[in-house]
Amino acid sequence: MATSFYQNDLQEQAKEFNPQLERRERIGKVFEILFLIGLSIGLVVLALLVIDVFKDGFVRLLTPGFLTDTPSRFSDDGGIRPAIFGSILLGLLVMLVSVPIGVGAALYLEEYAPKAWWTDIIEVNIANLAGIPSIVYGLLGLGVFYYLLGFGPSLITGALTLSLLSLPIIIVTAREAIRAVPNALREASYGLGVTKWQTVWNHVLPYAVPGILTGVILSVSRAIGDAASLLVIGAVSFLTFNPGLFQRFMALPIQIYSYITRPEPGFVNAAAATIIVLLFVVLVLNGVAIYLRNRFSLLK
Repeated sequence: MATSFYQNDLQEQAKEFNPQLERRERIGKVFEILFLIGLSIGLVVLALLVIDVFKDGFVRLLTPGFLTDTPSRFSDDGGIRPAIFGSILLGLLVMLVSVPIGVGAALYLEEYAPKAWWTDIIEVNIANLAGIPSIVYGLLGLGVFYYLLGFGPSLITGALTLSLLSLPIIIVTAREAIRAVPNALREASYGLGVTKWQTVWNHVLPYAVPGILTGVILSVSRAIGDAASLLVIGAVSFLTFNPGLFQRFMALPIQIYSYITRPEPGFVNAAAATIIVLLFVVLVLNGVAIYLRNRFSLLK
């Protein structure tokens, strides 16, 4: 109570010495209300979209065989098992490829790279790559992985293409997380005679893991939900088997695109049900990453 009274007294004294303080507080309240309205609009629109999707697709989702059967040309038959299998494999491969490369690049740029003109060019290019449309990465994957390396329209081509799509986001967020590590932590480690690599591995990297996992969440969610780049490299909308690493593959975004382009009304419900499955897969992967992020945050 004494602390609260003391704070109120300080605020009253500040208002007496600064007549513009009340005006600034009113302006701050106005902007707070505007930001709250903007947040509310976004949440309402998102809720309406989710409700509409569940209304159209929940019954189809409960249809026997929808999650375990292969696709069919009839709207009321078949399932999306190869698409689920392909999306999960794509997500796992993207994490296996992009996370070590992205974190390694961020560590080099923050901890080892000298401050020179060429590092400034690299930083600008990485920031620009994070905003490039995904179809451009699809064209890059088509030229490099499809034709140059000869992988063809296979799952590995899709995973490597989506890894390129994810790398800029991971690098940018990982650099910010590493930059946020206090320098006192590094200096204390160096003062004990520890090498630079041991300092980075045992102190800097564990401290930055929560921020790094935030970038992983964002990048993997974008990769799993992307359809444009997969269409360019030849992902298919009909398979009767679970895809292998060097085989033609399906993915949930491609399945959704295939359903909504068909004229029969029943495919609208199938597309909505597939959207629900895609949301669930993304939420599960994000939930695991958030759990790991919170666990590492508690270990600081």
